[in-house]
Amino acid sequence: MILEAVMLQVKPGMEREYEDAFREASTIISSMKGYISHSLQRCMEVNGKYLLLVNWEQLEDHTIGFRQSAEYQEWRRQLHHFYDPFPTVEHFEKVEF
Repeated sequence: MILEAVMLQVKPGMEREYEDAFREASTIISSMKGYISHSLQRCMEVNGKYLLLVNWEQLEDHTIGFRQSAEYQEWRRQLHHFYDPFPTVEHFEKVEF
């Protein structure tokens, strides 16, 4: 399993609109091959800051399957105009010990 982690900064005053748009767009990502689960966390200290966590079966399910799909274009249309600056996406794998 791969964890996608994205720190998001939403433009000031657009937080409520963003959360509504994200709720709607969630159906897009959750329908993708290799998707396991996701959560959106709101920062308690910084207004407009969010953490998106998405679990994927494999890295390629996100980087190729989702990012190169028509569904991603719709996700982008619904959400990307809220971000400033544009977020950096990072992927993590569990450390076994």
